Amino acid sequence: MDNRQALGSWLSGPRAAMEEAGADFGYRGERLGLPQDGANSVAGPGRRLGALAVDWALSVLIAYGLITNGYRVPATSNWALGVFFVMSVLTVGTIGFTPGKRLFGVRVVALETGTVQPLRSLLRTVLLCLAVPALIWDRDGRGLHDRLARTVEVRV
Repeated sequence: MDNRQALGSWLSGPRAAMEEAGADFGYRGERLGLPQDGANSVAGPGRRLGALAVDWALSVLIAYGLITNGYRVPATSNWALGVFFVMSVLTVGTIGFTPGKRLFGVRVVALETGTVQPLRSLLRTVLLCLAVPALIWDRDGRGLHDRLARTVEVRV
């Protein structure tokens, strides 16, 4: 027996199958009370990954150029992680974005207040440096580090 509809729903993934069954997932950020597009909407994964790449490259350059004096030593990557940690805690905790986030038009805000909070920034950065929480996302596009810190990355 050939059931092409069942095979099609399997190939499309569970979200498509649930939408065919009548489930409405809405847009990213709808459950959080954020707009669908424009300023203060949830930043997309491309913007966030681009900002992370810029911040990491900046951290590596600082660690390589200033801390290890241009020598390629195995500890350079550890220093880069330390520079990334300090840069993220200080900049996100005070102004809401890192240089990479500013370049890509992304800002980190607390869900309840919509402002920057230093302690949430510290928790968020610790979890981000562990990497695993950042790889687990919910349907709003927030990583586990953002969920635990009760923050969200929005477009500026």
